[in-house]
Amino acid sequence: MNFIYGFLLVFGVAYVAPGVQSTCHIPDAKIDTPWVDMVRSCTDELKDQVKMEIGASMTYLAMGAYFARDSVSRPGFSKLFMHAADEEREHAIKLIEYMLMRGDVTQDFQNLLPAPLTAPKMNWFNGAQALKDALAKEVEVTTNIRKVISNCETPPNAAKNDYHLVDYLTADFLDEQYRGQRDLAGKYTTLQKMVSSYGPIGEFLFDKKLLNGEL
Repeated sequence: MNFIYGFLLVFGVAYVAPGVQSTCHIPDAKIDTPWVDMVRSCTDELKDQVKMEIGASMTYLAMGAYFARDSVSRPGFSKLFMHAADEEREHAIKLIEYMLMRGDVTQDFQNLLPAPLTAPKMNWFNGAQALKDALAKEVEVTTNIRKVISNCETPPNAAKNDYHLVDYLTADFLDEQYRGQRDLAGKYTTLQKMVSSYGPIGEFLFDKKLLNGEL
């Protein structure tokens, strides 16, 4: 009998009469926030970096899709750029998770997305041009990370230094950026040499090496 009463109680709570709209809103808890200590200017710059990482991901996604076209058919290049798109998206997620850890992230998630959310380019003349554009994009991202580091280490208006964020960006992001730039520069040089030696077939051979993980 107790089971029946319990079932009826649960059913009564869960049941909503037809035509009645049910809404459930959990209000934010009111807690003390002295632990939220990121400087506003530093937070804003970090949010801009999130937008840049998402924008870079869109650029690489466009590259990957272009080289996957049946009329282009460069699966190695497509694989390279699709992987790069995943990495940039992961970087954006890591930065968002960091801000959440520090208790300082925008209430409106839409503000963390670049507007409009589009790729600036959809076609490339050849693989060398795409690698050159990718290297330029990485340099742009690296330069902005260094700017965030500089401004968070010595914030304006004599605000306190954010050594934790500076260390996080320097150790986790800059090292990967520099390695990525060197990798792209090396791939670009190798491709140029192969095209110079073998002509148009050089890009085909380079693509096969990319696909097989030999570069």
